[in-house]
Amino acid sequence: MLIERLRRAIDDHDLDGFAACFAPGYDSRQPAHPARAFTGRDQVRRNWGRLFANVPDLRAELSAHARADGVEWAEWHWHGTHRDGTAFDMRGTTLFGVRDGLIHWGRLYMEETERDGADIDRTVRRLAGE
Repeated sequence: MLIERLRRAIDDHDLDGFAACFAPGYDSRQPAHPARAFTGRDQVRRNWGRLFANVPDLRAELSAHARADGVEWAEWHWHGTHRDGTAFDMRGTTLFGVRDGLIHWGRLYMEETERDGADIDRTVRRLAGE
């Protein structure tokens, strides 16, 4: 299973194995952060190479996974400790378009975990403009 290969590559810090899961023309989008869009496996390699180098204990937990009609959905928890001792902690989902065993496109909904943010009432008041 492709998602499990990704998880293992993250846990093993296997940059070659991780990058090999993506098509050369991979198209990445983060809908909540449009400026982060990019194309190409080389950028995947640069991004994850930096993470592996700077979060030496980086691990990936796969909470849920589903596959249908060439799309693989996964819910993740990526966590570890930066070299400076601060926490690396992201949670969210990814949607990947898969063809011929490679990821051709991705929609990432991953966010840094906010531990001390506003509660739901305060958040809804802010979103409602109150």
